[in-house]
Amino acid sequence: MKAIRLHAIDDLRVEEVPVPEIAAGEVLVRVGAALICGTDIRMWRNGAKVTPVVLGHETAGTIAEVGRDVRHYKAGMRVAVAPNWGCGICDACVAGRGQDCASLRAMGIHVDGGFAEYLRVPAAAVAQGNISSIEGSVSFAAAALAEPFSCVYNSFERAALKPGDSVVVIGAGPIGLLHAKLYRLAGAGLVAMIDVNADRLAACVRDDPSIVAIPSEGAKERLMELTGGSGADIVVAAASNAAVQQLAFGLAALHGRVIFFGGLPAGKEIVALDTNVIHYRQIFVTGTSRQSLSQYRRCLALISKGLMKVDGLLTHSWKLDEAGAAFAASARGEGLKTGFVME
Repeated sequence: MKAIRLHAIDDLRVEEVPVPEIAAGEVLVRVGAALICGTDIRMWRNGAKVTPVVLGHETAGTIAEVGRDVRHYKAGMRVAVAPNWGCGICDACVAGRGQDCASLRAMGIHVDGGFAEYLRVPAAAVAQGNISSIEGSVSFAAAALAEPFSCVYNSFERAALKPGDSVVVIGAGPIGLLHAKLYRLAGAGLVAMIDVNADRLAACVRDDPSIVAIPSEGAKERLMELTGGSGADIVVAAASNAAVQQLAFGLAALHGRVIFFGGLPAGKEIVALDTNVIHYRQIFVTGTSRQSLSQYRRCLALISKGLMKVDGLLTHSWKLDEAGAAFAASARGEGLKTGFVME
């Protein structure tokens, strides 16, 4: 089969490799869609924990084969695959927060992922419930978006939105758009978005015309106009940039909530902040990472039921042979979401 494997920094190759053989407790999925994430770009640019490795952790497809000990799952089922699994016995795993497990493993990072014709789902992930059925006629690309969407949902739950709250999202990429769409779905009174990239801002507004686009120059002044001078109740820093995190505090209202979504690169994670703003304006600051399986399934259901419309996010689709062009386009920020669609 064809697979996109990372061998070293900037060394991404499309190779012919054997179709994975599965053990008794494993499942083999024929990949229908696998989407490129910022994590894939960072691994390509900065290196990976394990090499060579097939990248890709936002995946959906059709079950091709199940191991002899696998129950419930059958060949031919259309499924989405959550990438992370924990040890299953630590306090975090038992509490349903496997994403916080100290022994966390992930497809596309520690073991081969979805940028291939077939994906092997390890037995621990099968037993944990990482495979979810796709209901209705949802496309594989839309189902694959359940992974980034559920990361966004994890952040959303921490923000504690109240109906009518004002929300500003800094970063008009696919993640920022998912944040904006979710807050609008949940009852935000104002959803605004800030970015330096006018094309991406325009693309987000085309997808959801209720979003108020704010160019980065003069962003604070414009937001204050929109909120009557109070600032936003919720500020989501949806770009991995220190300046974005610093800007977020100046946009938050009294008792506002600032959400950091996306880590900063190694060596750039120390950020100068005016802590008096946090203290005197009584701002709640938090961050989130990854998602629980419960959140993953909830988001897949929102997509399947048509409550969260995500089809407009995938603006560029490629074949596996076009890996170089696909990664380059994604790194340049062209369009919104980029991925490999095989079916």
